[in-house]
Amino acid sequence: MKPLFLFLSLILFLGSCSEYQKVLKNEDIKAKYELAQSLYEEEDFKRSNRLFEQIAPKYIGKPQGERVMFFLAETYFQRKDYNMAGYQFERFIKSYPKSEKVLEAAFYGASSYYELSPEYSLDQTDTDKALTKLQTFINTYPDSEFFEEANLMAKELTIKKEKKAFEIARQFNKIGEFDYTFLTPAVTAFDNFVSDNPGSIYQEAALFYKLEAASRLALNSSERLKQERLEHAKTAYLKLKKQYPETAYGKQADKWLERIERDSQGYTEVSK
Repeated sequence: MKPLFLFLSLILFLGSCSEYQKVLKNEDIKAKYELAQSLYEEEDFKRSNRLFEQIAPKYIGKPQGERVMFFLAETYFQRKDYNMAGYQFERFIKSYPKSEKVLEAAFYGASSYYELSPEYSLDQTDTDKALTKLQTFINTYPDSEFFEEANLMAKELTIKKEKKAFEIARQFNKIGEFDYTFLTPAVTAFDNFVSDNPGSIYQEAALFYKLEAASRLALNSSERLKQERLEHAKTAYLKLKKQYPETAYGKQADKWLERIERDSQGYTEVSK
């Protein structure tokens, strides 16, 4: 029975391929439309996409045009061709702004750009675009069934951008262990991160590493700049402890404070 089943399946598959190739080369738009829809319903998105690509220009301005354009965008999405999917969903919204499918198109369009967002270490242009699209969707459709999912995606992308900014500042700090000229941009980068991302999951770490960079900078400064920088480092310590009294970096922070105070005391005695 099993060989017979496989044989029959093969015959059906070959017949389907033959029909598809015949319709693909045919000029009959209606036949293409019907087969494209049938293949779409069978979740054969690759072949249905190719047919929708062929007929979409022919249906502009026609009653079926809205349906064809939406299916074209969706088959790109299902094939994971997110660049084309995002573009086609945007075209759909512009072409049919009053369509019942606009909400869905807006969500899947934003989702397409979400899928294009790269690793945090790479250029985040696509992430910025995805966040803009997702935020627009969230603001426009607060009661949508996709609202929670859109929020989760936006949160994930926001964290990704925060991680990039945090890691850039941290890299300055790491290099600053060997080249003190990198400590000033490290302090500035952590300052900017803290002010720009008040609710970030990296906020506590950023405050600690700012303290570390500021302390290292102060301890290795010239006499002309040392006192001011030591005070700046103390302020960084106090800010960390104020916002996170039970900080996970407590022991390390206390050690930096001890070094700052010891150096401050020695500086004061020399000044006298």
